[in-house]
Amino acid sequence: MKQWLHVFVVGLVFVASATLVEGSKPNILIILADDLGYGDVGFTGSKEIFTPQLDALAKGGVVCENGYVTHSYCGPSRAGLLTGRCQARFGMEINATYSPYDQFMGLPMDETTFGKRLQSAGYRTGIIGKWHVGAAPNHHPNSRGFDYFYGFLSGGHSYWPESVSTTTPLLLENGKLNYGANEGTMLPLLRNNNTGEFNEYLTTALSRDAARFVKETDKPFCLYLAYNAPHSPLEAPKETIAKYKHIKDRKRRIYAAMVDEMDRGIGMVVDALKETGKFDNTLIFFLSDNGGVGTPPWNPYENWANNGPFRQGKASWMEGGIHVPYLVHWPKRIKAGTFDGLVSALDITATAVALAGGDTSGKPLDGVNLVPYLNGQQKGSPHAALYWRERNSTSWAVRTPTAKFVKNAWEGGKLCVFDMVNDPYESENIIDKAPEKRAALAKLWNDWNAGNKANVLLHAYDYQKERLNMYEELYKKQLEKAAKTKPVVIQ
Repeated sequence: MKQWLHVFVVGLVFVASATLVEGSKPNILIILADDLGYGDVGFTGSKEIFTPQLDALAKGGVVCENGYVTHSYCGPSRAGLLTGRCQARFGMEINATYSPYDQFMGLPMDETTFGKRLQSAGYRTGIIGKWHVGAAPNHHPNSRGFDYFYGFLSGGHSYWPESVSTTTPLLLENGKLNYGANEGTMLPLLRNNNTGEFNEYLTTALSRDAARFVKETDKPFCLYLAYNAPHSPLEAPKETIAKYKHIKDRKRRIYAAMVDEMDRGIGMVVDALKETGKFDNTLIFFLSDNGGVGTPPWNPYENWANNGPFRQGKASWMEGGIHVPYLVHWPKRIKAGTFDGLVSALDITATAVALAGGDTSGKPLDGVNLVPYLNGQQKGSPHAALYWRERNSTSWAVRTPTAKFVKNAWEGGKLCVFDMVNDPYESENIIDKAPEKRAALAKLWNDWNAGNKANVLLHAYDYQKERLNMYEELYKKQLEKAAKTKPVVIQ
């Protein structure tokens, strides 16, 4: 009898343990590339650049064939991803300037990140890499819902430690001092609130730290691995550049090596997940923050990315600027395949919060939980329409599963309507042939835009110019004061 009771109790414990494991909360890993061209990874068709690690995740996961971000360049796109709310809802439609003394230059304090929402569910949260949504103490990742931070606060960074300086570099413009666009490029890295060590190629350093985070975390975690690769400056190890000698253009050859190094780094993190037995129960997202650099009118020299088969690239509302490589991998719950419904970066927060049982209070999320759609429980498209806007509607777009209406500032504000079923690459503007479609799309966008807020930030260049003028005025006043001050005479 005692022996039977012992077997019964052990069996109950085993069943309970199995149920606990089966129902345990997933780890969540969000991997974000920076300025990655749509056609520059293997799983979207590249034959030039080798990405075996990403291709393996794509093969074992779901490739979202209509995956989009909320903006066509870095800062606003990240603000939308971090909050699960379109950045037009809170007036952050342009890049935040690196300004460690300005508490208003960044993600508004009344917006909540997915890190904060998951902390309430007992998750250990971390960000490794590029932040770019505020540099003052109140905007620091540790103050915005992330237990751990290793990386940099600005919009860009050098990839080599020997480039690091202890001061923000100043550039000359028309004989005057001015701040560069990526102001923190040469500043030291940070680990939480302290200086972080940096002694190898940056992409490798970020990947190594992410692998360490995975290995040392014993409870459910949410890690946001925000690479700055392959964003400029174009820098990569010589041996990796040599691997791409089949690419004749020097800039694209270095860019390819940067993508290669990022893919290799992702492999380090995947290996850490497998070594610790966490791989099958880790929900992995991979996407880019926007399209790769194409040939925008303000800088025809940045042309090393391939956004094919889509038109244009970074800073455009055409598909090349916002339609990005996007995969979701979770062996425990999602079968491999492809998905053609409209998917947004906004859905990452909604999915993570739903699965983790995170905090849903406060302002409503704009995304949806993707898992029921990706595992086949829910049919159709997660979104009836997706929307974009920049700087109080100087340019905008709306896309449904079948059509798109866009005003692209980089094409002189031209209005275009596209048939996204028969013309997904936006080759023919049918605006004059489809007045009813135009009207329906315009109503969708106007209804959505009614809930938005006017942009509240100055663009980086304008902000820097205003700040410089302010400093110049203060300096002049100090000179005037000094000229009127008589020297002190010591008796």
